[in-house]
Amino acid sequence: MTYGDRIGGYPPASKLLHWLVAASVLTTLPVSLAMGRVSQGPAQDFLYNLHKSLGVLILVLMILRLINRVVAGAPAPEPSLEPWHRVLSSAVHGLLYVLLVAMPIVGWIANSAYGAPTPFFGLFALPKLVADNEALAKTLFALHRWAGFAVILLAGMHIGGALFHYVVRRDGVLQRMLPRAMGGR
Repeated sequence: MTYGDRIGGYPPASKLLHWLVAASVLTTLPVSLAMGRVSQGPAQDFLYNLHKSLGVLILVLMILRLINRVVAGAPAPEPSLEPWHRVLSSAVHGLLYVLLVAMPIVGWIANSAYGAPTPFFGLFALPKLVADNEALAKTLFALHRWAGFAVILLAGMHIGGALFHYVVRRDGVLQRMLPRAMGGR
């Protein structure tokens, strides 16, 4: 993702969508780890359905984020950022955007190929996208899993970078995404 030319921080809708995606991703990670370690039964079914529902939510929120980004734009880079910080930041953000859109879609297709539903918090299930295909499902679930590890790495870099700017550099980068009540711009 590239920087824009807005003055100041991100607009309120951008901040809200960012934090909703962050909360959803940070909730999905432990659910993902737990669902494979729980014995088959109601608890595992609950975790799988929660994971799928959070994935659908992340997809919807990311689509809204992309629309918001096009409509509202993004702020200009913090003036104190070195060029390599801008490149690294743009790469991490861009990869997170791609993965957080692609992963739910891959999971949805994998579920379809596996013959499993993709529910949304018990309200409805997404339509099946492909015919049953065990080999395709296995490949897509592996891709989904590896993309999950990449998201963990990138989210760690994103959080670490934000904290570095807040604690070490004290340059206002994190405040651009914080709600005003928490010291944001």
